[in-house]
Amino acid sequence: MTEQKNTFRFIPFLPGIAWFLFVLALICMPGDDLPEEPGWFNIPHLDKIVHAGLFGGLVFWFCLPFRKMMITRPQKINWFIKITIASILWGIVTEYIQKFFLTGRQFDLVDWAADSAGAIIAFFLSRKLFLNPKPNTSNLKL
Repeated sequence: MTEQKNTFRFIPFLPGIAWFLFVLALICMPGDDLPEEPGWFNIPHLDKIVHAGLFGGLVFWFCLPFRKMMITRPQKINWFIKITIASILWGIVTEYIQKFFLTGRQFDLVDWAADSAGAIIAFFLSRKLFLNPKPNTSNLKL
């Protein structure tokens, strides 16, 4: 009898790690390197949409590997919740990084709200896309 190792494989998480590093690079850009919002595509509050997309992407890319993992649906949901909470916390940490360590950047609570909204939207999208559907027991014949 062979013993199966229960190892955690990180390769499926490489897209999430790459996205995390991409977000970190954007968050750490000095304020002078950022485009002026009013002239950029003339989309109101574009920066908030970008924040939501960046942090929604974190949740999406880190939830994606669970799609094929052989764990139960409740375990997957539990992981999705943990990933979402971690992304929301990372959002507030990035605001403090900008406040204390970066020139030309400041703490913005509305940015964190956008980060959080994007993470929560991605949580529900990931649940819809990556969880196995519940079996339809109403059509089962007894």
